[in-house]
Amino acid sequence: MRRLGMFMSVSLDGFFAGPNGDMSWAHRRDPEWDEYVNGNVKGESELMFGRVTYDMMVSYWPTPMAAKNSPAVAARMNTAPKIVFSRTLRESQWENTKVLNGDLVEEVARLKGQPGPGITILGSGSIVRQLTDARLIDEYQIVICPLVLGQGKSLFGGLKQCANLELTSSRAFSNGNVVLCYQAAV
Repeated sequence: MRRLGMFMSVSLDGFFAGPNGDMSWAHRRDPEWDEYVNGNVKGESELMFGRVTYDMMVSYWPTPMAAKNSPAVAARMNTAPKIVFSRTLRESQWENTKVLNGDLVEEVARLKGQPGPGITILGSGSIVRQLTDARLIDEYQIVICPLVLGQGKSLFGGLKQCANLELTSSRAFSNGNVVLCYQAAV
């Protein structure tokens, strides 16, 4: 069975986006962080997005600016196999992207049962929340950014039941970010 993971930056108070969807605060670059991110993109996961995150990603990663600012990440984002879940989008012009319009939980359970590399959800708070409730996420990689937003979009707000997790690793960075890795407790 394929493993499903997620990678998300959140504020210290648990918001993945500000009140108006702003996520610019989550990009705290420095050489140490850039090295970590560049190492992370060397994996072979299939990437998964919701439509809102997909729209942000496709508006940036295929551009010359992305290739100049983050060449390794841009190359991986553009060539990696990608899945976008959407009720409205029917096709994608972004290289290697499949659009799925079916029931999220059913489709992800089906995808996990197929052969292939792991799947990583990038961003997409609503998808993370729904798949956490469905107990389909195996690994959580959460980047805690050193700021308090006070309000915004909560990563786990609205969960229907408690999700027990076990810490598998943690790493603090000089820019103040802390990466916490958890696996779903059995």
